[in-house]
Amino acid sequence: MGTGSPIKLVFLGTGGSYPIPERNVSSLGLKIEGEVILFDCGEGTQRQLMSSSLSFMKIDKIFLTHLHGDHILGLPGLLQSMNMNDREKKIEIFGPRDTTRIVKDIVLKGYFRPGFPVHITELNPKARLDFEDYSIRVIEANHNVPTLAYSFEERDRRGRFDRQKALDIGVPEGPLFSRLHKGEKVEVDGKVITPEEIVGPPRRGKKIVYTGDTKPCKEIIEGAFDADVLIHEGTLDSERCEAALSHDHSTVEMAAEVAKKAEVDKLFITHLSPRFRKKGELEDEARDIFENSEIPEDLSEYEI
Repeated sequence: MGTGSPIKLVFLGTGGSYPIPERNVSSLGLKIEGEVILFDCGEGTQRQLMSSSLSFMKIDKIFLTHLHGDHILGLPGLLQSMNMNDREKKIEIFGPRDTTRIVKDIVLKGYFRPGFPVHITELNPKARLDFEDYSIRVIEANHNVPTLAYSFEERDRRGRFDRQKALDIGVPEGPLFSRLHKGEKVEVDGKVITPEEIVGPPRRGKKIVYTGDTKPCKEIIEGAFDADVLIHEGTLDSERCEAALSHDHSTVEMAAEVAKKAEVDKLFITHLSPRFRKKGELEDEARDIFENSEIPEDLSEYEI
């Protein structure tokens, strides 16, 4: 069961196509406990990581939504930097079909060979990966190449521990507190005290959905339903609706419509076209449809 520590989101790159001075290309860092999970790895991601609060050496898993350059060209530099910092622990890279061939091709360019294991796994839509404190559900996106979205789902968290109540019924502060919070019965002066007396009911784990590139589709609406956070691409403004759909992208208004239909708590819009240097009007468009919408700045951090 999850510990309930805050989950940190770090927006390493919020733009699409190519970097501009205001915005790098796609990458999102998610920190849970001591682990960092990376979603997409566009050009320059390692530099963004070095300017953030995240350690690139803590990354154990990288999830690629698809294999366009603005989502993967940061991989060679990042892995080589890990290698030069004496990494020995394996790294796992997940993505859609063709990930093995394409990632191996770009990572092994030049004379580089990693001194640590690099495991690549190709995922099918609707797959589920289970880890100790969370799971990753795979969602089929709707783009012009094989593309996946990902739902990070934290395991249910322990209920709140009522410290004062524990003290009032005679439990001394220390190891017995921890045992009760973990669900164990304890004995104090011959009296058995159960966790139910001190600990509240389990709390639902956090759910965070990241889409990469996609036009609106029912699979993402269903997969993101009731999420705490949806991170959805919004490449263009509403005036360029036809252009967005013709390239299998979304406008910021479309992203807001998806968030509204999915009944999420919070929407972050990323993958803005380089034509947009400022976000104000775009954010207003989204908020007219879904009030709790935000276009994050590069390197902005949020605790969930």
